[in-house]
Amino acid sequence: MLLELTPDQEFFRETTARFLDEHAPVAEVRRRRDDPAGFDPDYWRRGADLGWTSLLVGEAAGGGTISGQGLIDLTLVAAEFGRHAAPGPLVPTNVVAAALNETAAHSGVLAELLAGTAVATWCYTEPPASRRLGDVALEMRVEGDEVVLTGSKRPVESALQAQHLLVTGRTGSGLTQVLVPTDAPGITITPLRSVDLTRRFASVTFDGVRAPAGAVVGEVGTAGELVERQLHLALVLLCAESVGAMQRGFEMTVEWALDRYTFGRPLASYQALKHRFADMKTWLEASHAISDSAAAAVERRARGAGELVSAAKAYIGEYGGELLQDCVQLHGGIGLTYEHDLHLFLRRVALDRMLYGTPAEHHQRLADCAEGEAAA
Repeated sequence: MLLELTPDQEFFRETTARFLDEHAPVAEVRRRRDDPAGFDPDYWRRGADLGWTSLLVGEAAGGGTISGQGLIDLTLVAAEFGRHAAPGPLVPTNVVAAALNETAAHSGVLAELLAGTAVATWCYTEPPASRRLGDVALEMRVEGDEVVLTGSKRPVESALQAQHLLVTGRTGSGLTQVLVPTDAPGITITPLRSVDLTRRFASVTFDGVRAPAGAVVGEVGTAGELVERQLHLALVLLCAESVGAMQRGFEMTVEWALDRYTFGRPLASYQALKHRFADMKTWLEASHAISDSAAAAVERRARGAGELVSAAKAYIGEYGGELLQDCVQLHGGIGLTYEHDLHLFLRRVALDRMLYGTPAEHHQRLADCAEGEAAA
């Protein structure tokens, strides 16, 4: 983060960092590689006690912020998650909590999310991979006092670990969102493989799932604006997390190049490598800047926040992988080994690059915005 933090924000960030140092060290991340959940429920509950799930929720509902800007505060947590390659459904749980808070719906479920005793995830993106970001085909049909869900979502983070699913579907020409329990009849959850060691994803199929009308979050057919807001929140958190991972990988590589000697000189003293470090530093600082700017714009719901957050996701998605691949190369052979820690951060950035739209998809969204403005 390049933002100037208040003393309270800095204390909050340091507390999160110390907690992750203790409860999510590299050894624990590696140990969780074959764990079906990827994280321990008690770990998540204790993180919720620190405020990980309450920053996008109003005080009246049991939440609260550090600085009065909840999303900015939450990016501090996301950045530390990136720096530690930490486990836990930080993004989807906060997106769902924000949606329930925004619509004043399902207060009981929201209380469970704030306490960390339950996990909720957002069923938004759909197969196949060629479908454009934002296209929603899952059908939600109103039948009497029930809503019937038919379709599939993929990938869905922590679907097997969640107790609640916030499902985005189409009702006629509008969007509708429904909160359903994961054990509802007609729901099939199939685990997927992930490049990340601790993040777990699944494909979720809804075969005529029936939910009561009270399960609707907001109003039927009018959720388009809320869904876009949720997407912005998810993108901001992913960008902050990726930048945290980039920062950690860069620091590791600089330290290595200063300590590693070849022909009697530190590796970092060679001009060709200095040029590569200069490029990497430029990408890193620009990623910090655009991530922070996007978070500030989404926090205040600024006009043009959508374009800025898409620009951030596209830039960080492109240069995050480039930076960490350079870090691997500068480490030489050891950087390619599983025993070295660098791949943990490369995996995190590679995964974040694909979630909620690839750089190409966000370039297309930017082009669509420019075309719309030109037409207007």
